Amino acid sequence: MAVSHAREPVSAPSQTHDADARADGFVRAAAPHASASALYVGRVRHRRHAPRPHAFTWPLFMAYLDLDELDRVFAGRWLWSRGRRNVVEFRRADFLGDAAVPLDQAVRDLVQERTGRRPHGPIRMLTHLRTFGYSFNPVTFYYCFAADGRTLETLVAQITNTPWKQRHTYVLPVAQAMIDGDFLQWRFDKRFHVSPFMAMEHDYRWRFDVPGQALRVHMDVLCPPDPQGGSARRFDATLSLRRRPMTGRHMAAALLRYPLMTLQVIVGIHWHALRLWLRGNPVHDHPDKRAAP
Repeated sequence: MAVSHAREPVSAPSQTHDADARADGFVRAAAPHASASALYVGRVRHRRHAPRPHAFTWPLFMAYLDLDELDRVFAGRWLWSRGRRNVVEFRRADFLGDAAVPLDQAVRDLVQERTGRRPHGPIRMLTHLRTFGYSFNPVTFYYCFAADGRTLETLVAQITNTPWKQRHTYVLPVAQAMIDGDFLQWRFDKRFHVSPFMAMEHDYRWRFDVPGQALRVHMDVLCPPDPQGGSARRFDATLSLRRRPMTGRHMAAALLRYPLMTLQVIVGIHWHALRLWLRGNPVHDHPDKRAAP
């Protein structure tokens, strides 16, 4: 569902050299590139603050793909392909919606259904691609731009939980965000059971910039406000990435450095889940299980 229940209205636009606000969009003045598609390389950090602290950082790369450029991006690549088996593969069925429907159409249909407005500009996704036949994405982001290709209008986040591998999608209109310099911020209720180590009764606070030479995402999981006011942060995750052009050299370098990227993600999730359990963090039943007779 769209976050029409967000508690914080759009603030007055903050003018900076890098970003500018529009009535219902957000634009970042980025250096021009021959292709909007790129690789982003960097690190993700997770920090659990309670009840038993735990933190880790690991390196990763992600693909940032303009859905209008897929044929061109994968054309002539020996180890990367679209719709056929390869070391790295873009497979339509791995992502949002019915596999028989083109992905950009599925994203546009969802945004229109949730917000009443259909995106007409480029759709660009940030994701892990299927590697050596294995696909897993804790989250895939879809950045929905206006026709100018620079003004971000809506952000779509599709979450996959572990170990159930269920999916849930949040649709975040820029018109409902608070604007803080180069960042957009949304505050909304947690609606999906992501991890057995996190209860449902929390709020989210998400911060994003518009992808440029850098790409940054920060997500806080907050406890409900106590009677004295304030919200305690229970968990946060930060994604800090730098852009690399999607050339043969950079694609080969990413594959050599991270040859089992998707497998590394799922193994890492289970390894740190074991550590959380060994440290005595409580395990929460899936809400569907609690509701069963």
